[in-house]
Amino acid sequence: MTTTPPPALVRDGLPEWLLPVREAAERAVPEQLSRFLPPAEGGRPSAVLMLFGEGPAGPDLLLIERARSLRSHAGQPSFPGGALDPEDGDPAGSGPLAAALREAVEETGLDASGVQLFARLPALYIPVSGFVVTPVLGWWRRESPVAVVDPAETGAVFRVPLAELTDPANRAKLRHPSGFTGPAFEVAGRLVWGFTAGVIDRVLHFSGLERPWDTRRTVELSEEAVALSRRHGS
Repeated sequence: MTTTPPPALVRDGLPEWLLPVREAAERAVPEQLSRFLPPAEGGRPSAVLMLFGEGPAGPDLLLIERARSLRSHAGQPSFPGGALDPEDGDPAGSGPLAAALREAVEETGLDASGVQLFARLPALYIPVSGFVVTPVLGWWRRESPVAVVDPAETGAVFRVPLAELTDPANRAKLRHPSGFTGPAFEVAGRLVWGFTAGVIDRVLHFSGLERPWDTRRTVELSEEAVALSRRHGS
């Protein structure tokens, strides 16, 4: 019986604009990315795919909106991803790479053969859901159609140009009713916040793609988003 080899990172063959992102990811240490670091024990191993492509508006990033019926992080824009399954492999090895691709396929219909995984960030922690999350960075070297596969899991699939993410007019700090304050992006008619916005913010910063923006500008969640976060504990 033929077995499929586990996915591996391939550093070379990236477009020039993506090289600073790869270099930043390879240098990153957990403390630079988040104040929430994985506990010594416990936490559910998970992975997300930070997939960069070149769309009609130039370099972009693939995001989804989680279904409003989910138990954790309902209705939030996020990277494709989820918990590791046993068949994904070792959480300390290639497991997060396999999980990030598998979850992206299940959520967006992505053709995984067109994705080149080129870096991974250190594992981070989401206290509210107990996930220990490894962000995996990919280059969409051969694009394929993407769309919602299961509405019970995913509410929307969309691409955001990096030019919009780096536009100072779209940057803000989110003030959550719980007291949380963190980066936010007003893009694609949505407010990207929480873990996803934090990772995007740090990657843009350390790769040198960030443009100066008014860090005093604050935004708040909509009433619907607050209700969802309170109902599901996001």
